Amino acid sequence: MSFAVQALTRSLNVFHLAGSACNNCDIEILDALTPRYDLERFGIVLVGSIRHADVLLLSGVFNKKSAIRLQHLYEQAPKPVVVVAIGACACAGCMFRESYNWYGKISDYIPIDAYVPGCPPKPEAMIAAVAKLIAKLRGS
Repeated sequence: MSFAVQALTRSLNVFHLAGSACNNCDIEILDALTPRYDLERFGIVLVGSIRHADVLLLSGVFNKKSAIRLQHLYEQAPKPVVVVAIGACACAGCMFRESYNWYGKISDYIPIDAYVPGCPPKPEAMIAAVAKLIAKLRGS
């Protein structure tokens, strides 16, 4: 196992970026950080800068202008960075799929490592996705 993968499996610094979201996913993400679900017990904390992030957490749909900014943020992230799409909008476009402001699937312009579908996904689903992602990174 490489040093970078070992670092990712110890503690995860998460940078959250919302596109044109309705905020339902954002509320569930914050709920996962509350004492009821307590993602911090796994060493997962939100950070305010992409330069400190191990995980890029995306919610909502991205239009052309925000997709370009997302690509710039992805380029600035220290590698390796894990990208997780949260919610039906980030995963597949949901009801915005044929809208004028939908720029296409996020996976068309940056690679996605994990999808957590749902509208909105529950904190339990997010925790399960993180656990599977860590297991995948460890190779087990």
